[in-house]
Amino acid sequence: MNFRYDVIVVGAGHAGCEAAVAAANMGSKTLLITMDMNKIAQMSCNPAVGGIAKGQIVREIDALGGQMGIVTDTATIQFRMLNKSKGPAMWSPRAQSDREKFIGKWKVIIENTDNLFVWQDTVASLVIENKTVTGVKTVMDVNFSAKSVILTNGTFLNGLMHIGKTQLRGGRASEPASFGITEQLSGFGFTTGRMKTGTPARIDGRSVDFSLMEEQKGDEGFHKFSYLDFIPRTLKQLSCWITYTNEEVHTTLRDRLNDSPLYNGQIKSIGPRYCPSIETKVVTFAEKTSHQLFLEPEGENTQEYYLNGFSSSLPLHTQIEALQKIPAFRNIHIYRPGYAIEYDFFDPTQLKHTLETKLINNLFFAGQINGTTGYEEAGGQGLIAGINAHIKTHGGNEFILKRDEAYIGVLIDDLVTKGVDEPYRMFTSRAEYRILLRQDDADMRLTEKGYDIGLAKKERVELLNQKKEEIGRIIDFTANYSLKPEYINEGLEKLGTAPLKHGIRLKDVITRPQVSIDSIAELVPAFKAELDKTPNRKEEIKETCEIIIKYDGYIKREQLIADKISRLENIHIKGKFNYENISSLSTEARQKLAKIEPETIAQASRIPGVSPNDISILLVLLGR
Repeated sequence: MNFRYDVIVVGAGHAGCEAAVAAANMGSKTLLITMDMNKIAQMSCNPAVGGIAKGQIVREIDALGGQMGIVTDTATIQFRMLNKSKGPAMWSPRAQSDREKFIGKWKVIIENTDNLFVWQDTVASLVIENKTVTGVKTVMDVNFSAKSVILTNGTFLNGLMHIGKTQLRGGRASEPASFGITEQLSGFGFTTGRMKTGTPARIDGRSVDFSLMEEQKGDEGFHKFSYLDFIPRTLKQLSCWITYTNEEVHTTLRDRLNDSPLYNGQIKSIGPRYCPSIETKVVTFAEKTSHQLFLEPEGENTQEYYLNGFSSSLPLHTQIEALQKIPAFRNIHIYRPGYAIEYDFFDPTQLKHTLETKLINNLFFAGQINGTTGYEEAGGQGLIAGINAHIKTHGGNEFILKRDEAYIGVLIDDLVTKGVDEPYRMFTSRAEYRILLRQDDADMRLTEKGYDIGLAKKERVELLNQKKEEIGRIIDFTANYSLKPEYINEGLEKLGTAPLKHGIRLKDVITRPQVSIDSIAELVPAFKAELDKTPNRKEEIKETCEIIIKYDGYIKREQLIADKISRLENIHIKGKFNYENISSLSTEARQKLAKIEPETIAQASRIPGVSPNDISILLVLLGR
């Protein structure tokens, strides 16, 4: 066995899998080290991928040549496009996944990717020489050398699980924690902290009265995650179910708060604001008489269900007693209780935008080790870390996505510029260019970038070019085809929109809120015939055309703003200032700028505590 590699990835969660496959596909001899080969890409929490803003990240991963979208489409048992009642900047794809098939598909990909090797073991320490990582050492006392190492340890670094007063060392239920790496890196000057996350009880569907719940079916449409042209959703499509807590549930929880690790001082670390435990909801929203819960299937052939919204670290008997107060769960049987888990993370301001650490050369961090939460955020970071680890090993320009190019760019810039004071979760509101970062156009934003660095395959570019050609043809038709009042007004009135007083371009009629491409095509045979010329992915292309036409003004305006800001991105300042000696800067600005060491003026402007006046001072000092 050869113990020398280009890239070593530690941890086979969602970040690690994307990192390892990306590095290997780009040509690096890559080793993926995992504690358990049967838990590759484990869905530790809910069996779903995507959601608000998270779905956009998955489409970006796919557009660049990553794997999460392909795996999810293969394992989907329900698909929904969230926020369809809002503008397209808010549309977010989400899929329920068959947990076992999700893991199985990832395992097939990893074991059949050229240049990628797997070793089942636990990494005990890094080998670091002259502030450069050169390999790892495992608990089996095996030494592996590498030119770059990516840590994607998830919740395993000094992981501690809580179920009431019971505490168990581990990174996940029935899986051991990892020790030694945090302490080693702290010795090199890394700032570390503790975070907390949680998960609910898993429920046996045979004990649930589904007649007392509201059924939530998936969409029947064409949407999926991957831009590759294959038919998704071959699995049986299943429903989710909605129910609610009540005052009896809340009373039971309130009466036992002294047994909650969150409230008796047992847990002292930072928990997720946007995914609180049920006991936190009862305390924080004391005026609410109920909270919505979603019962989500774990797979097409299992009775296991995930109860979204009922994360808890209360004692087992309290969890069961509270659940039994919900009518649909009066005869509840659970497979395992909910629990909280505390784990180590590292302050992400210690990273470059490539996700390489500032303190140790060739060492990269990705995923929850950076203070994030969620499979999608982890996958996006893993992909960027894998790409840049390969580049660092073989040479080339570093790969960084800007804030106006991808949600992944927003995510990483937020982490390395602002840091985290709670588990970071992506939302559309975090992106200032939402209309540019839609879920439908991730391929047009990123696929050529992925191809240029050697990650996305030629097949993706060919599909993209076909799509661009079809979109251009359809939009040109609408811009050049005129509608006359005598032929169209009756149909327009039936659509609830004003009749024409004179001839008008088809494109201008489509901009009306009451009109869709499909509805107007039924009134204009020539347009319908033009749409029918689209050979593949007709519905996807029509949707993108409609968004581009209807939101053309908004898109151009946002692009103009992004272009103006990008000028500041091109003003590089790293290494040009000794901030502590610039007395005209505020004290906070001097401290923050010295800590973060921003690459550009634009990044400096996003650091909390750095004011517009501070930025003006820097520009003056630069002679601008």
